[in-house]
Amino acid sequence: MSNEPNTLEPIRSLEDAIHRCQDLGMRLSRQRRFILELLWQEQEHLSAREIYDLLNQQGREIGHTSVYQNLEALSSQGIIECVDRADGRLYGHISDPHSHINCLDNGKILDIHVELPPELIEQIEAQTGVKITDYRIDFYGYSASR
Repeated sequence: MSNEPNTLEPIRSLEDAIHRCQDLGMRLSRQRRFILELLWQEQEHLSAREIYDLLNQQGREIGHTSVYQNLEALSSQGIIECVDRADGRLYGHISDPHSHINCLDNGKILDIHVELPPELIEQIEAQTGVKITDYRIDFYGYSASR
């Protein structure tokens, strides 16, 4: 048995997300497909309520419970991103590894790409004894126009 971690291909598109569902044996119901399509259309992270409202505005009828259950199933399998906040969870599509800037003025979450210097990663690994394979950094702040 190998000591190498089981790595999956990254999810970079709606098609990748659908294939991941199929690979995991997840049923790709009409509601699940609606949610995936919406998350890949939207650029912002959305609450379950916003997802419910947007889908119903588009004529894609789906119940509250179905939205919550599908979001939980998709996020627990790493197919979509779930960001926990004090005022609830937000969901978004996964495009590639990224970090977040959380705006404390308006509550928006912006995706950003941050690459740490290799020396810093090596220092962290030496301090912790953990081999870093990936990382995400969350920044918090106020609008620069304040």
